[in-house]
Amino acid sequence: MENRNGTSVSSFILLGLVAIREQCIVLFVVFLIMYLITLLGNGVIIAVIQLDSRLHTPMYFFLSILSSLDICFISVTLPYMLKILLSENKSISFAGCLTQLYFFISFAGTECFLLAAMAYDRYVAISSPLQYALVMSPRLCLYLVALSFAGGFLKSLLHTLMTLSLSFCDSNIINHFFCDLTALYKLSCTDTSLNELMIFVEGPFSLMAPFLIILFSYCCIIITVLKMSSSDRRHKAFSTCSSHLTVVTLLYGSIILMYVRPSSTYSPEKDRIAALIYTVVTPMLNPFIYSLRNGDMKKGLRKAISGKLHHRGM
Repeated sequence: MENRNGTSVSSFILLGLVAIREQCIVLFVVFLIMYLITLLGNGVIIAVIQLDSRLHTPMYFFLSILSSLDICFISVTLPYMLKILLSENKSISFAGCLTQLYFFISFAGTECFLLAAMAYDRYVAISSPLQYALVMSPRLCLYLVALSFAGGFLKSLLHTLMTLSLSFCDSNIINHFFCDLTALYKLSCTDTSLNELMIFVEGPFSLMAPFLIILFSYCCIIITVLKMSSSDRRHKAFSTCSSHLTVVTLLYGSIILMYVRPSSTYSPEKDRIAALIYTVVTPMLNPFIYSLRNGDMKKGLRKAISGKLHHRGM
């Protein structure tokens, strides 16, 4: 008998990354370490920004939100992947699968919009430094963050509801390590052309619109920097932007590789590799990308460590 959602499938089986037991144990250790590094690295970024009053600026406010997003983003998929690497039970309920899908798309979409807001912040800081504090007011920063979350969660709600309308009546085996749109579409026994069309219709707004904002912002930044007479100012401006550009390249490169292509080219192996980059590798690298190339973050970290040691010494 079919359920109200039009499916006879009550749960799915996630195949994960590998099937050999010895490889599963090795991967469990590797990804557990990566998860702990991600939590620690992003947690340190958030703590340093909160503790150092010199970092209470729009740039670091956005960075603290990005670090919080990275913690949430990796926590949607990685803990369950760690579970299925060790457990013989690789099933996930239908409701659990859709819940994972919803929050996965939500945080991914929010991060795309937030990166656009961060690019705009850098554009204002470099192009109009004297008016920066006036333009990037706390209210505007909060609005940009709220709009980023609203855009990401509305995007996710649309895709989740459309997935909920599909029927799954044959196989319930997902050849992936989490519940992903393309993998679920492959399992549906109903026509998914409307769902796939929605990705290409909605994608330009949630993916390409933020990307174009980033591209336009950096075109303006480059023009402004090239007009600077001081080489030190040019170096500092480019150094400030390089971390953000690296994160944008990693995130957008893997997402475009995975989603912006015809379904006929679907490859589980390639999709898993692309998914690992933006679900595991990028959130883990972000704290290092932003802290190692940022003098203010290094000073804030040293200040936090020395302050803690001094407090313990007393």
